Amino acid sequence: MYKTIIGLEIHTQLLTKTKAFCSCSTDHFNSIPNQNICPICTGHPGTLPALNEEAVKLAVKAGLIFNGTINKFSRFDRKNYFYPDLAKNYQITQHFFPIVSNGYITIEGKKIRIKRMHLEEDTAKMFHEGDQISTAQESFLDFNRSGIPLLEIVTEPDIESPSEARMFMEKLRNLLRYAEISTGDMEKGALRCDANISIVNLENNQTSKRVEIKNINSFKFVEKALEFEQERLIKNLEANIKMIQETRGWDSTRKETFPMRTKEDDVDYRYFPEPDLPPLILTDEFIDHIRSTITEMPEEKAKRFMIQYDLPQYDAEILTSDKELADFFEKCVKHAKDAKFVSNLIMTDLLRELKENDDEIENLKIKPEFFGELKELMDSNKISSKILKDIFPEIYKTGKSPKDIVKEKGLEQIDDESELRKIIEEIIKENPEEVEKYKNGKKKLLGFFVGEVMKKTKGKANPQKTNEILLELLEKE
Repeated sequence: MYKTIIGLEIHTQLLTKTKAFCSCSTDHFNSIPNQNICPICTGHPGTLPALNEEAVKLAVKAGLIFNGTINKFSRFDRKNYFYPDLAKNYQITQHFFPIVSNGYITIEGKKIRIKRMHLEEDTAKMFHEGDQISTAQESFLDFNRSGIPLLEIVTEPDIESPSEARMFMEKLRNLLRYAEISTGDMEKGALRCDANISIVNLENNQTSKRVEIKNINSFKFVEKALEFEQERLIKNLEANIKMIQETRGWDSTRKETFPMRTKEDDVDYRYFPEPDLPPLILTDEFIDHIRSTITEMPEEKAKRFMIQYDLPQYDAEILTSDKELADFFEKCVKHAKDAKFVSNLIMTDLLRELKENDDEIENLKIKPEFFGELKELMDSNKISSKILKDIFPEIYKTGKSPKDIVKEKGLEQIDDESELRKIIEEIIKENPEEVEKYKNGKKKLLGFFVGEVMKKTKGKANPQKTNEILLELLEKE
């Protein structure tokens, strides 16, 4: 019997227009390499940092939404180490006195504690030519990212499974997005995760060494990396293999972790107070002002959805579990004028397509107005619910409008009563034995006849009119 102990160290880039300690733009995704740089963020001797007030505001806001204690006194320190992506050979961070302490996030009724949250600066981005760093011919540095304000969020070791770690990360990102603190885009590096894991044998209290897995860039990989490491550590314990405290990387192609280096201790970084920045002193008025700027969060939005759109609690909670999904739902409702219709389509068809295609809501080709078209097609009896289900994957993949797809494929519902009556009369004539059984009391055979009509019309027959005509003809003496 083994117990898994997991703690996360999460770095999220803050949504500021300028960097943490200089006025350079933070738009490193859309800029050419080394465009947004200056002597301060490239570490030239003699330059002095100036703290970005907006970064402080966002850090305080994060502390409030994560139920933390905002420390009125915090201070910056120097973390000293050499690496090519750190031009100054030290990073400005908050090691001894963080801006936030003692927060938490609740996952499925369980409270995951946040030990601390502190401000620091991001490093430059390194690019390597070749498939692996070890075989690269050349390395390149882009300092556009250097100096972008980061908020590091450190949990207590309260997480007990890889799936729980993934759920924590997903909820944390959702809250960051709701509060407009960070984009939370893991693929672009706006949210990065280092995961610490160890294993305890509950039968003999033997404990593995703690392993840190660095820079995991997707929720799926957080879960997979921890699953791999969990299994590896258990095998080592069972085989009584001597382990070291180390840092490992995650190879998403081979789906395994690999050793990088032995784990450094804090003493290796020679922390000391940053001499060029004064202590950060916050007032109650400043904190209260930030609190007043926090807009509607998921729980509040779910309650509003239940009242405003008359949705069940389950629907409201699913729809507000992601800010982009909630926003998309409300845009669709404006066009469809039927919240439950939109909710059902999103929760069944749209979320299924997103999962099957491993896609994100912001990448959707489906436009909100398409939900209005689908509702109009249904209300006018031009398509059946079956046809709607059939064409939805094509709308999702192509971004074509529902009306165009229905027209191109000739899928408009057969609504003409005389045409339907003619088709049904033929089917009754072709199945005399089933007709006799129906008349003798086997009323469930109505489903058989409906199925035959749908086969012959390729699902285009109006279901309500089909049932009415069938009952009329089958019940005749």
